[in-house]
Amino acid sequence: MFPTPQSIWTDVTQIRAQAPLIHNITNFVVMNNTANALLAVGASPAMVHAPEETADFVAISSALVVNIGTLDENFVAGMKQAMRRAKDLGKPIVFDPVGVGATPYRNRVSAELLTLSAPEIIRGNASEIMALAGLDAQTKGVDSLFGSDAAVDAAHQLSRSLGCVVVVSGATDYIIRGEQTAAIANGHPLMTRVTGMGCTATALTGAFAAVNADYFQAAAHAMAVMGVAGEMAVEKQTAPGSLQVNFLDALYQLTASDIADRLKINE
Repeated sequence: MFPTPQSIWTDVTQIRAQAPLIHNITNFVVMNNTANALLAVGASPAMVHAPEETADFVAISSALVVNIGTLDENFVAGMKQAMRRAKDLGKPIVFDPVGVGATPYRNRVSAELLTLSAPEIIRGNASEIMALAGLDAQTKGVDSLFGSDAAVDAAHQLSRSLGCVVVVSGATDYIIRGEQTAAIANGHPLMTRVTGMGCTATALTGAFAAVNADYFQAAAHAMAVMGVAGEMAVEKQTAPGSLQVNFLDALYQLTASDIADRLKINE
């Protein structure tokens, strides 16, 4: 079913009612940001990456978010343990290929993880999605050198090959499953001036996947809430520092009318 304001709000109320535990294996830069965003939307975050306990923690979690932003051997071992256990238990996996295409090591780790356990949802910027699809996409560290429009075909290809939902973030966010596409135009350019907003979108996607087994809907709902909250935050103050605080407040205070009045989505 195509996402609507009502379906988005239904998921928001479910997250607030259930407070699903979202297991994050994510990077050092964004741990605090993403944990606070998950709390603000109503979920319960856990940042657990030690390989000695990641598999056990997956068992008590509602969804697994894997983000390769700050890789090392310990993190990778924890990711492999967690993804294998999540697949065995049928828990949704959301994968964020931060900076893939930048180095051979990052490319190799991404390929190994995707081969081990195909995720239900992949979210990345245009360069990352194009690199995962096997295209020779240029990247600027963890930043994309392409607009999201440029990666739509690659996202369709990646979705078909892995059998998962693919999200391309940008000025317009594209949510793709096979031949189905939703385009969400919410958000504000100032969001790109705050570190970890893409990673935050991935974490929020984990929360929505925890309460909605239609992962196309769940991913679209998360991106819509992310964009609407960003717009609300910018209206209060147009500077990066205050945006971070206002964004959390907007997630926490989000209402059904905020979504209905602001949602910009096309099929």
